[in-house]
Parts: sequence; structure tokens; C-alpha cells
Amino acid sequence: MSHSQSTSKVSPVADLTAVTLALVFPTLLTYVYFTLLSAAPTVVQNITYAILKIVQFSIPLVWVRVVQRQKLSFRADPRRGMFLSVAFGIVVLVAMWCLYKYWLLPSGRMEVALQPVRSKIEGFGVDTLATYAMLTIFYSLVHSGLEEYYWRWFVFGQLRRLRGVSLAIFVSSLGFTAHHVLLLATFFGWNSALTWIFSAAIAVGGCVWAWLYNRSGSLYGVWVSHMLVDAGVFLIGFDLAGIG
Repeated sequence: MSHSQSTSKVSPVADLTAVTLALVFPTLLTYVYFTLLSAAPTVVQNITYAILKIVQFSIPLVWVRVVQRQKLSFRADPRRGMFLSVAFGIVVLVAMWCLYKYWLLPSGRMEVALQPVRSKIEGFGVDTLATYAMLTIFYSLVHSGLEEYYWRWFVFGQLRRLRGVSLAIFVSSLGFTAHHVLLLATFFGWNSALTWIFSAAIAVGGCVWAWLYNRSGSLYGVWVSHMLVDAGVFLIGFDLAGIG
């Protein structure tokens, strides 16, 4: 997925304003549905989540297609960058599982996250193996692709045009990490070293995915890579919460 940058009539200030909104909106969204509405009925949580997510993922298309009036293209070769992206995803997945299974779980460091994880899963109405499998498929397959389109194609892509590759990688990855900090703090606490270690790992992952996208020009590889990592997260959640 790509778009031409040469026909944009929008001022750099307006573009930066749009990118800034895109950088902070997911964190605000997460705070609303994950923190403020944590005790709300399942239907309220799910409807709020759906509405806010539709708004989030509409921002790039509206800005690029309607405001910048640029044409979109889906002609990128899916094979470009696929090997490195898949290799990175597999390495992260295996590292996560080994870290969880052979250190965090036996040492008791995951106990603090057990109840919050179960509460969040139940809050979204996920109480059976089938519903958890559906949630896993949605996040791993669909949501990971939407996040790559949002963070790498739009946020990184716009910042790269406006401020260069290096700064774009750094800033887009900070934005990508910010809303994950809220999630991790909910599970481990703000004072836990694990919250900040895992947040730093997510930031590194965001940098790698931005670098891979910049290198290949294709979202397909980083999408698959992101898919593998998300699948690993849900596999750990499944094991930890004892669903089924």
C-alpha cells in the first residue's frame, strides 16, 4: 500500500498536526476503553472500543485521500522484505514464550498480572475457548494489519516525508509504544520494572518494523511479523488465564 507524495497541496504544518493527532489518539483511546471503562458492562466496553477504533483507522484514509487528495496503490510485491520480517517475528515469538515459560512463570513474576488479565478477558465477554480463539484471530490477523497500516504506512510514512527516515522511525515507534504502556501498567503496575522493560522491547520492535517497511516498501512482511508477535502474546494469555 502506497501513495504519491508529490501531489499534496497541504501545508507541512497541517500535515504535522494530523500526524500529531495520529500519534496521541491511540493512547487516549486506550485510556478510555481500557482504564476509564474497565468496570463498565461488556456491551458498553465493546461498543466504545468499536467506535473509537473505527475513528482511529479512518484518520489515515481521510487525511491522505480526502485532504491530501492522493491516490492509493496496493501494488507492493508481497515477497519484498518477507524473509527478514518473518524471521524477526519468529525470533520474538520464541523469545517471548521462553522468557514467560522458563523465567517469568516459574519465578512467580506473572502472578501480579493473573487477575488483571482474567478481568480484562471477562470484561470483553470472552469466557470460552471459542470466543478466545476468535479474539486471537481478530487481533493477530486483522488488528495487526490495521496497526501496520496506521503506524508504519501513515504515521511513519508522513513523518519520513516531513522529517526524514531516522526521526520518523524514532517518533513513530514512541507513539506506537505509548498506548502499550497503559496496557502493561494495568497488568503489572506502574512501579514494576516489567512494565518498562516490556515497553522498551515494544519500542525496539516498532523501530525494527519501521526500518523493515522503509527497506522493503511493502506492508505485507511487517504485517506477517506483527501477526506472529500478537499470536505469541495471546498464546501466553491463554496459558496464563487457563481458558477452556
